[in-house]
Amino acid sequence: MRRLAIFALCFCPFTSGWRSARAEDSVAAPPIKPVSFELDVQPILTARGCNQGACHGKSRGQNGFQLSLLGFDADFDYAALTQQARGRRIFPAAPERSLLLEKATAMLPHGGGVRIEKGSADYDVIASWIAQGAPRRAKDEPKLVSVTVGWDVPTNDSEKMVGTAHPTPERFLKPGESFGLKVTAAYSDGSSRDVTGRTQFQSSEMGICAVDTAGLVKAGPIPGEATIMARYMTIIAVCHVAIPLPGEVSDDVYAALPRQNFIDEQVWAKLQSLGMVPSPPADDAKFLRRVYLDIIGRLPTPEEVRAYVMNSEFRIQNSELNAAARAQVVDELLRRPEYADHWAAKWADLLRPNPYRVGIKAVMNYDAWIRESFRQNKPYDQFVRELITARGSTWDNGASVLFRDRREPQEITTLVSQLFLGIRLECAKCHHHPFEKYGQDDFYSFAAFFSRLGFKGTGLSPPISGSEEIVLTKKSGTVEHPVTRKAMEAKPLFGEMRKTNGGPALAEASLSHPTAGTPQRAFPTDDDPRDALAAWVTSDDNPYFAKVMVNRVWAELMGRGLVEPVDDLRATNPPTNGPLLDALAADFRAGKYDLKHLIRTICTSYVYGLSSLPNERNVGDRQNYSRHYRTRLRGEVLLDAVSDITGIGDSFTAMPAGSRANQLWTTRVQSVFLDTFGRPNPNQDPPCERTSDTTVTQTLHLMNAPLLHQRVTADSGRAAKLAASELRPEKIVEEIYLLVYSRLPDAAELEIGKELFAEKDVSRRQAGEDLLWALLNTPEFMFKD
Repeated sequence: MRRLAIFALCFCPFTSGWRSARAEDSVAAPPIKPVSFELDVQPILTARGCNQGACHGKSRGQNGFQLSLLGFDADFDYAALTQQARGRRIFPAAPERSLLLEKATAMLPHGGGVRIEKGSADYDVIASWIAQGAPRRAKDEPKLVSVTVGWDVPTNDSEKMVGTAHPTPERFLKPGESFGLKVTAAYSDGSSRDVTGRTQFQSSEMGICAVDTAGLVKAGPIPGEATIMARYMTIIAVCHVAIPLPGEVSDDVYAALPRQNFIDEQVWAKLQSLGMVPSPPADDAKFLRRVYLDIIGRLPTPEEVRAYVMNSEFRIQNSELNAAARAQVVDELLRRPEYADHWAAKWADLLRPNPYRVGIKAVMNYDAWIRESFRQNKPYDQFVRELITARGSTWDNGASVLFRDRREPQEITTLVSQLFLGIRLECAKCHHHPFEKYGQDDFYSFAAFFSRLGFKGTGLSPPISGSEEIVLTKKSGTVEHPVTRKAMEAKPLFGEMRKTNGGPALAEASLSHPTAGTPQRAFPTDDDPRDALAAWVTSDDNPYFAKVMVNRVWAELMGRGLVEPVDDLRATNPPTNGPLLDALAADFRAGKYDLKHLIRTICTSYVYGLSSLPNERNVGDRQNYSRHYRTRLRGEVLLDAVSDITGIGDSFTAMPAGSRANQLWTTRVQSVFLDTFGRPNPNQDPPCERTSDTTVTQTLHLMNAPLLHQRVTADSGRAAKLAASELRPEKIVEEIYLLVYSRLPDAAELEIGKELFAEKDVSRRQAGEDLLWALLNTPEFMFKD
């Protein structure tokens, strides 16, 4: 009984003096200064992985002990350590007997093994904090403000360092070289400390450049680039490491490269830093096929190919004439009506609602609004403002269907942030984003912009299919924080919100860079909060708005985004060419968000016209645009190409006769071909990015699909008409190559084609059908080269 009384006394809140006296005996070295829970203890738990998603940071914790993921909620973690489990996790009378330390050192069975060595600096800090009575905060405790990552100045003169051209530090290494990172934390009182030992490091490409737990970075044997993430608590800093190709390339090589606009200048500068040499330009036929597919989504006709390449040899020799001729083709294509359908179809993928939720008529109205916006060449900022602020009948204003499909503020938040800002907030809905600065407060404050969204119609939620619904702004509405149950004030993800004289609800949003700026625009509290949000999103001062759009367009035209995925812009996922992304965004803003201007700028650059064939100094390049990257054609483009080549069009349900695949307004129109080649599932929530992956099913479909065979062998098809013509076999072969590849056959290909027509017991029509079918089953047809 006496032992039980003494044991109870140790946990009694009225015996702090006795516990302090006992603590002095149990701690080897008294702390020089008070230990802070947030600044000293939590960083240790985070660095040692205690609050990772696989351990106590998971949604329900581990073995009854839960911490906030990566330490984003200090109050929650403090309560978990000092108050939960009947206070057994800490023992101020004898800190070394605390469950927290005995588990972390594996003195008691611990599923996570040894996380902290007994007698280490981490151990001493936690023991000192417990001995001090485990205070929540120290007196005049500062706040963590920022984290920076750097290194000592290199002594090797051959090493290059670039600090001004990129938003993050960059270092160039030779294979096998290494260096140590140094992470510094800055605090609100102006102090700073080296926190390298309590920072978590991660490399984006371990095979190219590895980093250990101490921050030692080592280059591998393969040339390339990697981003090293340094996370200290919830703040992230990054370092970019590049390993150039071995060998020297004369500066004269890069100085002699053509520069048709600023894109070329930025790409050449990056290639020079890596020792890469670009491929030569593609010939005119390949360029023509590429630019037709990119801008209008269809192949050039044989007549168009012949007209363009007739003087190709002269134009290739004279680069100025060649550039002018190619620019003229770009301008002509941007004026063609097919442009609107092709590019509207891309955005329909991202915005198209689920027809089973909103009704088929609403889907049609939404699709019509998107297509009309592209026909008008509506400025992109206007396009986005009209979407975010859409209201009225879903039958009269197609843009309002966005909110009929996405009815809850939380749903709309993830869609708007990802599509128009390139910021993925889904993680922040439940916990602090593991690779970003955003937490639950940011998510639900952003969602509050949609708190007054209302609906009027059938009275059903969602309304029955085919019914009309009115999207409106209610007089009131709130979004609650799921943990605190506090009604959140609408705030942008960065910048400031200030009250107005008109009332306490909303005021003005800062249209500024995330790290600086002052509020610029006030609005009455009676207005729809979405109006303020739309103004902030589309502001010239919002760096993400223009960047995510130019990155999308760049990926469509160049085969890979400067940032991948294209809608995931964050410090831990930096662009492969930061200055180029900045320059493209600035040009897009200066061009008043004109998409045709953006497309023209990219397509008239010298870089866009490069060949896809690698050379010895760019064969390993996958992200620096030293050559053009081949991509598989979209399903709609392929299907329309098959129709144009075979001369047999499609007949789609719910579409007028003669409609093309990229004019389809709903995924409910049946097409085995489109489903095989990656059409998004109508039940999949947008954003629905297309994948360009190839599959065995696609190959088998082209080889065996009955409908495709019928088109190739149809009596009214292209092969039959060519066979019935007076053309010689070699001319038929040329025509088929022009139809499928948009180029003439080379000597070997022409000879093989002629041999098909010369075979015994094979008619002209059979030979033409066999050749056409064979070419349709080749990668050169399926891919944009």
